[in-house]
Amino acid sequence: MADKKMKPVDVVIVGFGWTGAIMAKELTEAGLSVVALERGSYRDTYPDGAYPKTIDELAYLQRWKLFQDMSKSSFTFRHDTKSDAVPYRQIGAFKPGEGVGGAGLHWSGQHWRVFPEELRLRSHYTEKYGAKFIPDGMTIQDFGVTYEELEPHFDFVEKMMGTSGVAYKVNGQVVGDGNVFEANRSDHFPTPPQKVPYTAHLFMQAAKEVGYHPFREPSANVSQPYTNQYGCQMGPCNFCGYCSGYACYNYSKASPNVNIMPALRREKTFELRTGANVLRINLDSSKRIATGVTYASIDGDTVEQPASIVIAATFAYNNARLFLLSGIGKPYDPQTGEGAVGKNVAYQTMATVKAFFAPGKNTNNFIGAGGTGVAMDDFNADNFDHAPLGFVGGSPVWCNPAGVKPISGVATPTGSPKWGAGWKKAVKDYANNFVSFDVHGSNMVYRDNYLDLDPVYKDAYGQPLLRFTFDWKDNDIKMSRFVTDKVMSVAKAMNPQSTSASVLNFGDHFDLRPYQTTHWAGGVPMGTDPKTSVLNRYLQSWDVHNVFAVGSGVFPVGIGYNPTGLATALTYWSAKAIREQYLKNPRPLVDA
Repeated sequence: MADKKMKPVDVVIVGFGWTGAIMAKELTEAGLSVVALERGSYRDTYPDGAYPKTIDELAYLQRWKLFQDMSKSSFTFRHDTKSDAVPYRQIGAFKPGEGVGGAGLHWSGQHWRVFPEELRLRSHYTEKYGAKFIPDGMTIQDFGVTYEELEPHFDFVEKMMGTSGVAYKVNGQVVGDGNVFEANRSDHFPTPPQKVPYTAHLFMQAAKEVGYHPFREPSANVSQPYTNQYGCQMGPCNFCGYCSGYACYNYSKASPNVNIMPALRREKTFELRTGANVLRINLDSSKRIATGVTYASIDGDTVEQPASIVIAATFAYNNARLFLLSGIGKPYDPQTGEGAVGKNVAYQTMATVKAFFAPGKNTNNFIGAGGTGVAMDDFNADNFDHAPLGFVGGSPVWCNPAGVKPISGVATPTGSPKWGAGWKKAVKDYANNFVSFDVHGSNMVYRDNYLDLDPVYKDAYGQPLLRFTFDWKDNDIKMSRFVTDKVMSVAKAMNPQSTSASVLNFGDHFDLRPYQTTHWAGGVPMGTDPKTSVLNRYLQSWDVHNVFAVGSGVFPVGIGYNPTGLATALTYWSAKAIREQYLKNPRPLVDA
């Protein structure tokens, strides 16, 4: 029994990052009353991005100022079902955000779409390479929505974020020197591409020299003053280097706080509550209709918020936890393959190549922006022939000078001393004389990589933590090593003094300690079959039709690119279905 019961509203949104903010804007525009519940504190450019306090690496990156408080709630991990799960007690491999804006406040600003074949990955591989090409135990499936259906929403998101970039093909016509592999676009980027930092320029020259197709990255760090379709204003990026992990003090990096919240504040039917930790989605006696949510307030009260529609918009995997705690959908069983809640969890692979030069090169690595740089897609998605290679998936490669920091940015050549006078000399010689680029690839989904509720560990509210059973598979390691080997030629074409590469080895286990990427996906996969997916093509629960889920947790496969561009486009796609179909006749939008 809740301590308080609030006045009913049309919509309650759980979580207020990118996807929650988009849903709030879309549904208030439709005339609905909307309450958004964020478990963290209120955050905004001021005071969280106030200069000069925001450019404090110790506070923001080393002490995790904008990230989840692991003392209140965390996750547990194990590599397989025979192992004991242990809690993730300290930020390491990934950095979940907390507070208004979520990970959308501290992200880097890399803004990608998706390749059309990745939206129908199982069908594509089966048609092109045969069903036997997909390894046993790999559970990839189609999204149930096409690139053509999502393209208007990709375009809208880019205009909402002010994304800077240069197109290759618009409406079937070649219009610029963008990515030759990208799918057709309906319009140009809203702002011109960013300037190319020196290290990215060296990468571009070398990639062209060895026959690849480099291009300037699309960036949600705007290249010029910009006002989006909501009337929200942005200022041009000044390459300060403090993007990923920080709130942008210059209003240059797109975030829910900068690009949507100012417009939402004008909506009289919108309310944002912070310090509201949602415990469960409430269901009626039939377990087929949601009646709202129950949350723990910052004052310690248990509060019931009735609502006609519930939107789960938490970060990535947390939607799976919310569904499991609420009894929505059938939990996934890796032994039988039945159920889908917790299924198809994916991460991303990461390899890094470094080229070191003699003192005097002066690569000025402190200059940069999170989404700015040069990339190549020659080995991403299915842009290359997989038939003789024996693996599924691919990887973009990018030189993304995000701004090297004094604590975390120290890079020295292989063989350099780890401490003492020798280490100091290596840091002095190479801190401003190296180029780094990443092979940031896909991670496929597998029968025995999944999420469930931990039977031992609980959070501060007495609820089970989410348990990851996850480890690297040979398919993804093979892909990453193949691409890394191919692009070593780019590093060598720069004529460096030496090169190094960090890449997964066969037999390596997932390591929670070093930072890799925050790009988790899956857990509440969308699809066309209720037996293998949690959500239908409109991101509506198959089991409880007035519950929708948004975010990268809906992905049924891992993709090569960062997830934000696809997650936000899918959110607009779902919001359109709610506005144009569901509100007229609340029901399942797809027959099970």
